Amino acid sequence: MIEGAPLQKLLIVGAGGSGREVAWLARDVHGEQIGLMFVVESRYLDTNTVNGVPVIAFDSLSRDRSHYIVAVGDIVTRRRLVAECEARKLTAVTLVHPAVARSNLVDIGIGSIVCAGAIITTNVRIGRHVHINIGCTLSHDVMLGDFATLSPGVHISGHVHVGEGVLIGTGANIINGKSGTPLVIGDGAVIAAGACVIRDVEAGATVAGVPALSKP
Repeated sequence: MIEGAPLQKLLIVGAGGSGREVAWLARDVHGEQIGLMFVVESRYLDTNTVNGVPVIAFDSLSRDRSHYIVAVGDIVTRRRLVAECEARKLTAVTLVHPAVARSNLVDIGIGSIVCAGAIITTNVRIGRHVHINIGCTLSHDVMLGDFATLSPGVHISGHVHVGEGVLIGTGANIINGKSGTPLVIGDGAVIAAGACVIRDVEAGATVAGVPALSKP
């Protein structure tokens, strides 16, 4: 679905903190009249409404090509729920809050969420089902792989490539790479909250501190 195209109904998969924030985001994008519904896995269905929005079990979803967004922070769970939605022929949407500043040279993949206060400059490519939380900044020539997650207040300088499924913790900073030799954070890496990354991070590694060093 084209970003910004008006929606009448939206399924928000996940009804926790992320889901509740995305409900606010969706209303700011599509208006208070949008029909929202939270979808959760059966074992988490312990209420009929959250913040006035109906909640249903995932197993009860029909294959009616409804629009959906997965609002779950855990990357492994997000991947699984996206796969289940795709199997049900549901249609993913992209949500970008109106209070996001960005150029027209930013490409955002389907299913991604960009929260209020983010700034994205130029020649930036964001993959599918990426979460960019409040107050993040992405400078020029940044690439984010599918299912990457930026926690609140992450700052990424220019010429940085973030791999698929990377988790970057709150307040982390990534210094710039160079044209032709970007700083690379490998697939599945974890950057701890408050870390300052000054060199490449291997796939699957966890780094923390200032400067960020590998943790055992």
